[in-house]
Parts: sequence; structure tokens; C-alpha cells
Amino acid sequence: MPTRPLHSRPWWVAVVSGMASYIDSAAITGFSTSLVILQRDLGLEQWEVGVAAGALTLSIAFGALVGGRLGDRFGRRPVFTATMVLIIVAVAALLVAPSFTAVVLGAVLLGLGTGADLPVSLSTIAEAASDRNRGRLLGFSNLLWIVGIVVNTVLASIVGDWGRAGAQVLFAHIGLVAVLVLLGRLTIPESPSWQAARAERRAGVATIRADRARVRDLLRPPYLVPFLALLAFYGLTNLVANTSGQFGTYIVVTYGGATVGQAALIALPMVPIAVLGYLWFMKIADGPNRFRYFQIGAVLMIASKLLVVIVGLDLVSYAVSALLAALGGAFAFEGIMKVWTQESFPTLLRSTAQGAIIAVGRFAAAGLAVITPLILESGVTLMYALLTLFNVLGLGCAWLVFRRGRAATRVIDEEGAVDPEVAAASSEATR
Repeated sequence: MPTRPLHSRPWWVAVVSGMASYIDSAAITGFSTSLVILQRDLGLEQWEVGVAAGALTLSIAFGALVGGRLGDRFGRRPVFTATMVLIIVAVAALLVAPSFTAVVLGAVLLGLGTGADLPVSLSTIAEAASDRNRGRLLGFSNLLWIVGIVVNTVLASIVGDWGRAGAQVLFAHIGLVAVLVLLGRLTIPESPSWQAARAERRAGVATIRADRARVRDLLRPPYLVPFLALLAFYGLTNLVANTSGQFGTYIVVTYGGATVGQAALIALPMVPIAVLGYLWFMKIADGPNRFRYFQIGAVLMIASKLLVVIVGLDLVSYAVSALLAALGGAFAFEGIMKVWTQESFPTLLRSTAQGAIIAVGRFAAAGLAVITPLILESGVTLMYALLTLFNVLGLGCAWLVFRRGRAATRVIDEEGAVDPEVAAASSEATR
């Protein structure tokens, strides 16, 4: 791929587009906290709280699946503008929600807008970058995701006891950020790479980026292998990360003999550790040692859960496990998934692939969350053994496919003519 920037201000594009990750984390954590408040204020039943929370999670997954495809078909700019408008409408509905039905409707709209924005925004960042800074710019979105959690946590600690007004502040925070992001995105033009691919496709020019635009192309060579590998890699490792995030405190308190306060003390220093890890990933993401760091991170991630299987769960083993996961995840989880996805697929399939990968990860996490308490009843060792297995399988798939280097799955430059051998392979695969 030519080493040339697609926008004169790539860092501005990275910040404004990367705020999708900030809004994603703020929406998840803010909605969770607000549900506790709304349960008292609206008299919600326990099952209603579960349905509302599930509606947000599933809507984010559906949004990613649909939004990614729309971004490839109609352009990055209209989709990432529409998603911000949808999020603002969702927040407005949640601010005045008078009933359970209104809360669920707001959750669905918020999830659809947030989910649809993620893959399109990541493609926008990738296409505004050059080969020298693409990984760094994509890695920056991970930092914004952490910042969203931190800001929301601070806000919740201040307004958590304000009743309905506290929930409204948390929702208003998301809405205000969405308004600012919308204004920022109005300054970002359509991706030149997408425009060129669309123009070539309409003109019948046989380039990779113009010809490879159908969903079924993801299931043909040369894209099938990286697509399946990324689905497995992110889907399986996200099961581990989501379980640790959603049930970590519950597990160490219920089965590890810790108090809630002790669990919080363990979680607190993990935030700056994760931030430092993400900063280091940004430093090496575009360099020749990136895969070496991935391998180190993979070992740390596997060891983080295997440790508990071997020595059992207590306060110390839980703390060491969390530390290993925080360090390993910086180099062998979502950040590298985003980079590999953006490098492995042509322009008119890029958002589609990214959306599908995110959606599968979210759907799988939601499914496992339902049965996690039942697995834990059979033993915490069994739970951590399963998490270790998920890490081994997911990281193993990524290692097998991407071990030969960056974008090893590309046959030729996407701006070049369609390779006859690739076309023949694709034809053969459909017989």
C-alpha cells in the first residue's frame, strides 16, 4: 500500500473518530450505573434491569454488524455523522424516560448508534493514516476507551447519590460528548480512499479495492483466512476480557475471600498500568517488532488465567492475574486486532469486516455472561480453565495466520489490478 497520508491532519481524524471508543465505554459504564438509580426511581423489577442491560449489549453488536456494512456501501462520513445524531436522540429519550419501555427504547437506540459508529470510525482513522503511523493512530482509540471509563467513574462517584438527577447527568455527559464529536466530524471530509474505490467500481476499473466489495468476498481467498482468524482471535479473547471485567469483583469476593474494598484496590492501579501499556503499543505498532510484542503479550494473557488454575484463587493470585492480563492485553488483544483488520481487507470491505468481528465478539460475550454464574457454581477452577482455553485458542489462531508479518494476507496492493491467480482462486472456491 502506498505510504501516503489520506488527510492533512491525521491526528485530528484519529481524535475525532476515535471518540467512538470513548462513547462506547462511557455508554456501557454510564448506563450500568444509571440503571441502578432508575431501578429505584421507576420501580423497575430485577428482570427489567437485566432486559435493559441486555438490550444495550445486543444493540451494540447489531449496530456494529449493520454500521460496518453501511460504511462500506455509502461512505464513512454519512454513517459516522448519522450515528452521532442517533446517540444524541437516544440520550434525549433516556433523560426523560418515564417508564421501563422508554428506558429499553433508549438503550436500543444508544446501542445501535454506538455499535454502528465503531467500525466506520476505525476505517476512517486507518484511511487517514500512512504506513508509518496507522498502528499508532488506531492504538490511540484504546486510550480513549480507557479515558471514557475513568471520566464516567469519576462522574458517578460525584452524582451517584443524586437520585434521578444523577442518572441524567451521566446520560447528559454522553450526549454532550456526542454533540462535540458531531461538530468535529463535520470538519472531516469523506475518505479519499473510499471515494477512489467507489469511483473505480462504478467505472468498471478492475482494481482490488473496487472489485472486492461484496460480503461474500470475505468468505473467499485471500480474505477468508484472516477474516476467520480475526473472528476467532477477538471472539475468544473478548470472552476472557468481558468475563474478567463484568464478573471480576464478584468472583474474587465470592470465591476468593476478598472484600469489595480490597477488590477495588486491586482494580485501581490496573488503569494506569493499562494506559502505559497502550502508550507503549502505540510506540511499537508500526515497527518491525510488533509481532514479537504480540507473542510476549499472548504468553502473559494465557499465564494470567492459568495461574489461578494452578495455585487457586485468593487475593494475591487474583492481583497477579489482573496485572498479567493488563500488560499482555496491551499488545495481544483489541489494539492489534484493529490494526490487523484494517491492514487485511480492501477499502470497500474494511468496515464490513471490522463490524462483523466486533459484533461476533459482543454477541459471544453476552451469551457467556448469561451462563457464567452457573459455571462458577461448578467451581472457580473450571471457570478459569475455560478462560485459559479461550485465550489459547484465540491467540493461537492469530499466531498461526499473522506470524509471517504485517498484512501477510495481502496478495498485491489494493490499488493494483486484480491478480488473475486470486480471481481464479476465488472462482474455484465458489464451485
